[in-house]
Amino acid sequence: MLIDKRMIIVGIVMIIAGIVILLYLTEVTPMGKAGMTDDEKINLLLAERENSDYRTLSGILIGFGFLLVLISFGARRKRKGGTEKIEKKPSQ
Repeated sequence: MLIDKRMIIVGIVMIIAGIVILLYLTEVTPMGKAGMTDDEKINLLLAERENSDYRTLSGILIGFGFLLVLISFGARRKRKGGTEKIEKKPSQ
């Protein structure tokens, strides 16, 4: 089976990085409390939105990593100095 090793390594690193970022963002999710002022509520909503956006980006990172891993199984490297395809002209 032909596997492009660099591509699969980059894909696995992207998947691991995305999962680590996702786990971190899950741990630092902003929490509200009772009796918040309007400014605190607005800041909480903005922080929740920012956290959600970062989680979406980490999900995209995981998706691209998975895509690279899948592509690496079908990728073939070009040979250096390999045989060239010789095309014969049809005789008439």
